[in-house]
Amino acid sequence: MEQAAIAEADDGLPLPRRYWAIAAMCCSTALVILDAAIPVVALPTIARELHVPASSTVLTVTVYQLTLVMAMLPLSAFGDLIGLRRLYAIGLMIFTAGAATCLFVTSLPLLLVVRAVQALGAAAVLSMTSALIRSIYPSHQLGRGLGINSLINASFTALAPTVGGIIVAFASWQWVFAASAPFGILALLGVRALPDPEPKSHRFDWTSSILSAATFGLIVGGLELGAHGGGALAAASVVGAGIVIGYAFVRRELRVERPVMPVDLLASPALGVALIGAMAGFMAMMAFVVSMPFRLENGYHYSAGEVGSMMATWPLAALLIGPFASTMADRYSLRLLSALGAGTSVIGLLLLALMPADVTPWGICVRLFVTGGGIALYLSPNARAIIASAPRDRAASVGGIFQTIRLLGQAIGATVAASLLAFGLGSGPGPAYAAAFLALIAGLCGVVKIRR
Repeated sequence: MEQAAIAEADDGLPLPRRYWAIAAMCCSTALVILDAAIPVVALPTIARELHVPASSTVLTVTVYQLTLVMAMLPLSAFGDLIGLRRLYAIGLMIFTAGAATCLFVTSLPLLLVVRAVQALGAAAVLSMTSALIRSIYPSHQLGRGLGINSLINASFTALAPTVGGIIVAFASWQWVFAASAPFGILALLGVRALPDPEPKSHRFDWTSSILSAATFGLIVGGLELGAHGGGALAAASVVGAGIVIGYAFVRRELRVERPVMPVDLLASPALGVALIGAMAGFMAMMAFVVSMPFRLENGYHYSAGEVGSMMATWPLAALLIGPFASTMADRYSLRLLSALGAGTSVIGLLLLALMPADVTPWGICVRLFVTGGGIALYLSPNARAIIASAPRDRAASVGGIFQTIRLLGQAIGATVAASLLAFGLGSGPGPAYAAAFLALIAGLCGVVKIRR
């Protein structure tokens, strides 16, 4: 009986159940991406209608990100305990209820509370996503499964600003936060089709979970504080406190049998170095994406609308290249694909750094497309290598650390961009050079250690 279960897990779900499970996963990915990307468009409207400073509305984004990164690893461990599908369903219900509650919010403090609740639900969903995808698809189609997830991610990232703008133009700002609720309902309808691996029989480690939340919350919170002008000393102090607690956290994790953060697996060069490469890739992406609009507006004197249209080329490239790269990761060498992707992104970033003063919008779009396509070509096989390298019964833990690395890399990348802007270097080629260096590090990690 046990051997049959293992064989079924390796072969994925049977058809047509697999299709229903894929549809449910697509809906859950769409709702999380929409919820993270849409609200930024509504911040000026929220400030005006709630009569609060514009800087205060940024807390709706900060609180969401902090809660997400603090909850990711503890929830991935909790999912192993109560069952992946059960926690996934609970997360969807919490998230959808929070989205619906936003319709009745009339103050900023209440909005922040609801956003924290939504982030808890989103963390539960994200922490289970990689493990569920691995169980849905046969082993030889894992890259395809991750590619479909990447396709939904890129599509809704590209659509989110447009959707948010339409909602703000024709409805109250509360609907911006409630827009993802229908996807939550659709995903809940498909929960029964998802795989349901046997839960683990062990106690939940509250101490490690608290240390994990404090470690990543303080590090990311300190980086956010520095990026938003909170002062270098204060930001460094908060990050330093997170590093000290993180040291104690890792020391404890090395001694326990079922660590919240899979430190035993991170000792494997294939996984550890692949995660470092992923972090460098996400840092490069965020450092460049945050800073490039300033360069285009201040250095090349394009309007905000023109900048938005040109920057849309980046997610368009990810939309087209990402699924193709993930499918290729099932067939060809991951080292080759990683080297090709990282090399392409480095070339694109250097071309962006060296743009002449008379560059045309078409020339900028071509450079952005090359860079975005290169990053997608790198991150897709890198994600497959990370998820496939973990034992099946630890897939949730590795999925949780991968999502945490993504959030941490994005936070560090945004801080790099903010620092360059603070020193007057953000409107020049500096961020593109910095991103090219980070992409080079990511490529070296992929070439040196990623294995089939």
